[in-house]
Amino acid sequence: MLPDLHLTPVLLFLTILRFILVSSVVLHILLTKRNTASAIGWMGICVMMPILGTVLYLMFGINRVTRLAKKLVSRRATGRQEISKLSSWHHDLDGQFAPLARMVGRLTARPLVSGNSITILHDGDGTYPHMLDAIESAQKSVLLCSYIFRHDTIGEAFVQKLAQAHRRGVAVRVLVDGIGSGYFLSPLYHRLQHEGVPCGRFMHSVWPWRMPFINLRNHRKILVVDGRIGFLGGLNIGDENMVSRHPLHPVSDTHFKVEGPVVRQLAEAAAWDWYFTTHETLSDDLFCHEYKGTGDSLARIVTAGPDTDLEKIEYTTLQSVTLARNNIRIMTPYFLPGARFLTELGLAALRGVQVDLVIPLRSNHRVLDWACAANIAPLLDAGARVWLADPPFNHSKLMVVDKTWSFVGSSNLDIRSLRLNFEINMETYDPAIAQSLDDFISRHKNHRLTHYDLDKRNKLVQIRDSFARLFMPYL
Repeated sequence: MLPDLHLTPVLLFLTILRFILVSSVVLHILLTKRNTASAIGWMGICVMMPILGTVLYLMFGINRVTRLAKKLVSRRATGRQEISKLSSWHHDLDGQFAPLARMVGRLTARPLVSGNSITILHDGDGTYPHMLDAIESAQKSVLLCSYIFRHDTIGEAFVQKLAQAHRRGVAVRVLVDGIGSGYFLSPLYHRLQHEGVPCGRFMHSVWPWRMPFINLRNHRKILVVDGRIGFLGGLNIGDENMVSRHPLHPVSDTHFKVEGPVVRQLAEAAAWDWYFTTHETLSDDLFCHEYKGTGDSLARIVTAGPDTDLEKIEYTTLQSVTLARNNIRIMTPYFLPGARFLTELGLAALRGVQVDLVIPLRSNHRVLDWACAANIAPLLDAGARVWLADPPFNHSKLMVVDKTWSFVGSSNLDIRSLRLNFEINMETYDPAIAQSLDDFISRHKNHRLTHYDLDKRNKLVQIRDSFARLFMPYL
């Protein structure tokens, strides 16, 4: 007896619904996903679980930040169209790094500008006094963006200076990350609100339909005062950065004070972040300044994030590696880049470039250390040298090529920073700055990591590290 092939109305509806859902998702993936592994993974999930898979894809698989950014770009009144005001400082480069300068210029739509003064600062002890003095002297505007802004002793010192500036009529805007500075509780945010200081929380929401944005963080650290003085780098605001006071978990870091035309690019990035979060357009006059040549450094700001700036920091680092002739020095707190950066760095080592990578002996995220141990062998195979820096944990993000070109800022060399986070770096073509940073990195080459160190781990540890490596895109 033949089985009954007729479907009930409910089963027929579900069959049609599954077909429509799977077909729609697959078509969207084919048209929008560049990463083949990601595309195949999402298609597999949706085919096996049409309804749940579609819900998950709608929540986590679509980069709505890019769509939102494009919409906001069309609305904002200020932006890069004002960049012509710096035309007298535009600089064309010759020599070894000219291709890099041209590429980054086209990539970012920002010019390389001359006449900048760059000061290297270390730890909160050497940096916070400069930042607080700048805020205290502010006459027109203070734009501050920080991933972590704690309400502790040093955080309260910043609150006091910001509140005083606000009360005397300075336009103060403070942006903190919605997770980095506290998701459920953000004492600093409420403290600033109590003082009347305008403050925003980047990508913060408790509503379920906003959950896809939780994984996208603003990791930038920016301070711009009067459009005249700027600060950027890896330094958050918190007592743990006051290394000389011997906190329980000290964090060493490197920050940069900049003056000159490049400050405008820094200010535009901060103003864009504020607009992205609050939809408030900041008047160009707040950070417009008649710049005078304060130094000899050539510099440019490079921003990256899962919006219209996708992968621009990674592309810049990749191009710099291809142009290296003698040496590459890198210092990063977390080293979990994708395959293409590992490959490019390995190829540089194979062609005779001396590649030195300095990472902490132990970071503040053990799982990242485990994943790094399982991911770093190909670099050793290529002949690169990997060094472990003694405590305190160093959070600096520094890259120097041939003691001429430097790349510094907020971006770690991991997939999260290179693809998910909103980051800001600065490239400089200044041999003096490069030499200082090269010396600083070299002073932290305390212990060399070898194949033997990796091989002597017991099997259970190797399995643990390899398992942690599977979560690289989310660490």
